Amino acid sequence: MIESTTPTVAVSTLLDEIADVGVDRARGGYSRPVYSTAELELREWFVGAARGRDLDVETDRNGILWAWWNPGNLPLRDAVVTGSHLDSVPGGGAFDGPLGVAAALAAVETLQARGVRPTRPMALAVFPEEEGSRYGLACLGSQLMTGAVTPERAAKLVDADGTSFADLAARHGLDPRHLGRDDERLAQLGCFVELHVEQGRGLIDHGAPIAIGSSILGHGRWRLSFSGQGNHAGTTLMSDRRDPMVAAAATVLDIRRSGRAIEGARATVGKLDPVPGGSNVIASRVDLWLDVRHDDDAVVAALVTDIAAGAREHAAAEGCSMTLTEASMSPRVDFDPLLRGTLSDVLPDAPILATGAGHDAGVLKEEIPTAMLFVRNPTGISHSPDEYVEDPDADAGGHALATVLADLITRPVLIPKTF
Repeated sequence: MIESTTPTVAVSTLLDEIADVGVDRARGGYSRPVYSTAELELREWFVGAARGRDLDVETDRNGILWAWWNPGNLPLRDAVVTGSHLDSVPGGGAFDGPLGVAAALAAVETLQARGVRPTRPMALAVFPEEEGSRYGLACLGSQLMTGAVTPERAAKLVDADGTSFADLAARHGLDPRHLGRDDERLAQLGCFVELHVEQGRGLIDHGAPIAIGSSILGHGRWRLSFSGQGNHAGTTLMSDRRDPMVAAAATVLDIRRSGRAIEGARATVGKLDPVPGGSNVIASRVDLWLDVRHDDDAVVAALVTDIAAGAREHAAAEGCSMTLTEASMSPRVDFDPLLRGTLSDVLPDAPILATGAGHDAGVLKEEIPTAMLFVRNPTGISHSPDEYVEDPDADAGGHALATVLADLITRPVLIPKTF
């Protein structure tokens, strides 16, 4: 343990270096989908920043960036890992993902400057397609590495431009034949601590800058496809229409009512696509994306079942049909209690908070002990240009992360792995 972990470089200064990358002039905020020009620029920034801190950088077969700090050339096992992601939702905030990456860089520089000698290797990780904004499947990089998503499924994913993930991966130096679970890499990892902007107002209410994560709500995404009869908006009588947009609209209102009826539930429609999408055309099909979350996985399943039943009724009333397709489902995650207890020992003033947002730490939890730190967001808003972190809180996050890492990389392994 070291006496002081005050960062030698401010997290806010690192974030300033990338403040102009991926600015979305139309939506506001930032749009940084995986392997876009903006995200690639951020990946280059990370590689340069990591190498500037004498870290060994590599890209694994699933596109995850790794920056290793192992000054004693220790065997690559039981490594302490931190990091986050650099991609964003369309028009997202500046901190969701990059804050954790910048804090990781600041923390390792702090530990180096203070002369910490690790007894375990340490790595910084940047996971691709965490938001799922390009291919609709969140945490794709970590899910591939752990085998939670098969390489066959990932390769067939197609973005809005018709580009498959296999083609995109190959274009950026990955071999689609080698995507998938990476037992060799997983065997090198001991635990993972992810720092992230809080996506809510828990820390506002606690009056604290930093919190420790307890759990992630169970959550999933589904596509509801309403099919009807495309036709001319001017020549088709109202009584002759089979309009899937009407069924979809009624379902959106039902989803809000259903979500409000269950304490602690979240039910959201954030995307709706009519086909063909003309202003003077009755749609032939409307695809609606549903996001449902709750602390109890059984409640999530029941809520989706009820929503789907109602959607079919609305479709039938309009002479249409409806099909439901599960895009993803992540059960509730409880972070490792021993690792969380260690964080609480090191950061005794940090409150414990649950989160409704998914993270790579939630995926990795099935393989290694994971934990999360949250940094106060004074707006309480995320996935929006209004997401914010004040500079002193960003730097406090870097301080907290450095303190945690200093403890973990100089102590014995907490929890032996079972593989």
